[in-house]
Amino acid sequence: MPTDASHKLIPMTTFVIEYYSHEGYADLQILNLMNNYANFLKKSLTLGMFVPVDSQGNILKEPKNYASWKSLEHNNGKRTDIVGFEEYTEYQKAELQCMFEGFKVDYNGYSKVRITASYDPSIELSFNKNDLLPAGFQDVESLTVFDDIYLTSSALKAIGVKI
Repeated sequence: MPTDASHKLIPMTTFVIEYYSHEGYADLQILNLMNNYANFLKKSLTLGMFVPVDSQGNILKEPKNYASWKSLEHNNGKRTDIVGFEEYTEYQKAELQCMFEGFKVDYNGYSKVRITASYDPSIELSFNKNDLLPAGFQDVESLTVFDDIYLTSSALKAIGVKI
């Protein structure tokens, strides 16, 4: 897991203080970044922010040997014409939509999905399968109660943080 603080989900006040203290002033770029982060924190949570899901919100199963396939340079997500590997490219596209790193499905039952952070099993979220909403957490900001939730490069890009 990344240890760089810029990859961690933090409260808005911490974000503002950290960025302001490094810059010493708030220019238009910093104000835009703060606005983007505030909007990110207000997003409603979805299962697809944590684990790859299809267009209906159903969890996608990781294809066999996916890690090996993904590590090959020519499978870097830019090609969509790979005949016979549609399952791999669909999973990779869904994976790129995730906003938080290191989550895995711990339980996938009839009415509930439970996910945990692979790096800290005490970070656990349950989603109701009827409405796909998490129990006890409403938006991204509500996750700041956890010390270690890491943002993906997709989340950082959406916020405007250069990586």
